[in-house]
Amino acid sequence: MARIFIAIAAISGFFSVVIGAFAAHGLKKMLTPGMIDVVKTGVQYQMYHALALLIVACLLRYKPSTSGLKASGWAFILGSLMFSGSLYALALGGPRWLGPITPLGGLCFLVGWALLAIVGWRTKPES
Repeated sequence: MARIFIAIAAISGFFSVVIGAFAAHGLKKMLTPGMIDVVKTGVQYQMYHALALLIVACLLRYKPSTSGLKASGWAFILGSLMFSGSLYALALGGPRWLGPITPLGGLCFLVGWALLAIVGWRTKPES
């Protein structure tokens, strides 16, 4: 699972840079400044959670049987898809029904961080 999370984290980080650069240069004339800010928010959260997923993957390599780590990683992935993905789609003129998906993605982020906190609290250091 760690290898999968590392790969997904790298791909997510890669695309957050691509989308951010495209928004800053290619979409500047197509989108309003408000919609550019929406894309920037999506990019920012996608990168934060790509790094969080990378941390989860490293922890899984160190302690593969730790309960909650896999769920935390999947919550970060789902959160990125729902939160950032819906913001990108909305900024590019996607249907308005995508709006309520954004906070669900945020909720997934919160679940991922809460699970990671629980893992940190419950995991005993090795001697």
